[in-house]
Formats: sequence, structure tokens, C-alpha cells
Amino acid sequence: MKFSKFLMMLSLVLYACSSDSVVFEEDIKETVSVNQDLPNIMLIIADDMGLDATPGYDIGTIKPYMPNLEGMINSGLRFNNVWSSPVCTPTRAGIITGKYGFRTNVTQVRDNLATSETSIQKFLDDKTANAYNHAIIGKWHLSNNSSHPGDLGINHFTGFLSGGVPSYFNWNITENAVTSSSLEYTTTKFTNLAIEWIDAQEKPWFLWLAYNAPHTPFHLPPNNLHHQGFLPDDEASISRNPLPYYMAMLEAMDTELGRLLASMTTAQKDNTIFIFIGDNGTPNQVAQEYSGMQAKGTIYQGGVNVPMVVSGKDVTRINEIENALINTTDLFATIAEIAKTGTSEIHDSKSFAPLLHTANSTHRSYVYTELGKTNGSDEFAIRNASHKYMIFNDGSQGLYDLSGTYIEGDNLLDPQGFPINATDIDVKNELVEALNQLME
Repeated sequence: MKFSKFLMMLSLVLYACSSDSVVFEEDIKETVSVNQDLPNIMLIIADDMGLDATPGYDIGTIKPYMPNLEGMINSGLRFNNVWSSPVCTPTRAGIITGKYGFRTNVTQVRDNLATSETSIQKFLDDKTANAYNHAIIGKWHLSNNSSHPGDLGINHFTGFLSGGVPSYFNWNITENAVTSSSLEYTTTKFTNLAIEWIDAQEKPWFLWLAYNAPHTPFHLPPNNLHHQGFLPDDEASISRNPLPYYMAMLEAMDTELGRLLASMTTAQKDNTIFIFIGDNGTPNQVAQEYSGMQAKGTIYQGGVNVPMVVSGKDVTRINEIENALINTTDLFATIAEIAKTGTSEIHDSKSFAPLLHTANSTHRSYVYTELGKTNGSDEFAIRNASHKYMIFNDGSQGLYDLSGTYIEGDNLLDPQGFPINATDIDVKNELVEALNQLME
């Protein structure tokens, strides 16, 4: 396909004055018309933002003021049952490859994604004859090698490579493999970079905007970006009560997201589909309603049940709620289908694009997640529409009825892993069989 495009361009140069040039110009116009029909895609990832910290979800008593995200909710579709990995790196690897972690060997934050994997960006290049330009701006966290984004086929990367920054106000920024220092607030910097990149685009684009907010270190953002009022900015105050600072970081992200949206022309916004998602649950020190250590870093709901909101181009379900089971790996096939590659299912990824306009569309019977452990004994969780089954690295198990709730209640298994109630035997057997088939 690329070679044929080269021949077409060569023909334009050699025969621009010939009668054949008229036919070629019509072909070019047709190609441009087709490309203009392709929607722009913006994937916005919040770092460590669980349901309890997200407006629109019925869990968490304290919510940040996020009018721009709420605008997306009111004009689009909110998903209740999206599962990520419990920590950052595996979720990002799953999105970019469409594969579960045990297939890519990325199951914990210390793992690097092999450059032999096909990224969604490279997939779009191959399937659309480079119709899309694409960029990742913000947090990478798939390798500390500065050439890694380029090696995976990303056209443009600007951000930081590691899992976090020592300070949001003093950090190292890498742009296409060159690293320098930045004193600009990360949330503002990434927004500025996104605005500049979008303004420069002359063809359909796919922007992966990976904010590191509200990931630690907890801090006080610039006052003009949040709505938490006066807060002391000393470390002792922050450590003693981190929740308002966490909320302020979320509000700062929303304020900057609003500035990004305001910078786009009406035509740009009308032709863009916006996907907002969290990469894992809320950190334990600021988690609400999740008991004990059942937040980020665990396979409990507080660690893996994340917010997702989709709005914009071709989203006709307005201000609706979707309960279908979704895995963050599904973003690969969904983006591929939105980009009109003809692909709706690949690897472990199943497109949920039909749900954006049709309720009750068939999607998944099960959703799965995992967490790698340094001792080699990984943890696994799988659920169907009603129940969740978990295997922990110490060999213990859990079975929970999630009907109508975001949180695990009583464990339906006794300490030896047997159902306490005979009616739960079939449920456990079904989920165990589904897990075994998945791992084959």
C-alpha cells in the first residue's frame, strides 16, 4: 500500500501537465474526501482515578468539581463495569496491544513492553494506509528507554517515561527521544502540548493524552486551576489529610481539559470522539468506601473497576449509562473500528463501538484482570454479569455477588474455597472453567 502511494506521488511529479493528471487529481480528491470522513480520536487517561473520585458514579461521598468531565457525561455514555489492571503499566500495555498481560509479560509496574508487539498506532498505519497522524503526550510508563515510543511506531511522543515525577513543577521531559528539564506544571504542560499538536494537524488524528494527575506526589496545584479553596502547601499538612489535595489535582486536570476543548474549533470537536478513562483504582490513602487495602494495586473492585466516559462523534446515546462488561484491552479494537479498519475483534480485544449508539449490544460474557507478583505467584480475577471470582497469591479464593453493587460484600466461599451455599457451586464452576479456557 505504501509503495503504491509512492508511485502515485511520482506520477504527479512526472506527468502533472499531461492529460492523465486530471484523472490523478480526481483520485486525490476522492482520497481526501474519504480521509475527511474519518473521525479524530482523543483518548484521555487519568492516572489513579477510581470510581469513588469520579463525578457521576454512585460511590464516594466527596467528589471533585469537574464540569468538563460532567459535560462529557451529560452529552455521552458512562460505563459502569470497566475493568483495568490494578496498576499503571499493565493497563497501558493492554490498551496499546489489545492483549492481556500474561501474553505480553507485562503484569506489574516493573515490566517493559517488547518492541516486537504491534501498537494500536502501528496497526492504524498498516490498516488505513497512514490515514491517521498520531501522538502520545504525557505519561509513557512502558519502558525507560527514550527510543521506546518510536520503536513501537508512535509518530510523536512528548512526556515522561517513568511511572511518576518527583515534582509536578520540576521534572524531566522527553520529546522524540531527547530529554530535558521542565519547570512547568505537568498538567498544564501536557495540555499546552496537546493544543499545539492538534493545531498542527492537517489530516485525521489519534491523540493519546496521558495525564499523570492525580498520581502521587500529592500537592497543591496552582490556585487558578482548582476549587478547593485555601489549603496549606507544606508536606505535613498534605500527609495528614491528602484527600483535598487529591481532589484539587483532579480539578486542575479538568480545568486544563476544558482549556483544551475550548481551543478546538467547532468543526474539530464535531469530528472527534472523546474517550476518558482511569488506568486503575484510587490510591488507598485517598480511597473512599473501599475497605482496608482494597484499592489501587489489588484485584478488588477498588483497584480495577475504573471510570470510562465516551462522547462526541457518532455517540448517539446521550446521558445514558451502560452496564456491559468492558476490559481496557477493548480500547484497541474499539479505536480500530472507529478508524474504519474493518477490525472489531483482535487478540483479547473486543470493540464496544456498537454500544455507543445501540443499547444491549452483545459484548462480553466475562471480563478478566490480573496482577503480577514479584514472587511469581500472580493473582487473577474474572467476573460475569453477576459474580466475581478471585485467586490470590497465597492460594486463597473469593467469590462475590456484584449484582447492583460496586464493592465486594461477603465472600461466598469458606476458607478452603468451597461454596458455603450450594446454589453458588455452579457459579464458581462456570467462572473457573472460563478462566481455565482463557489461560489455555
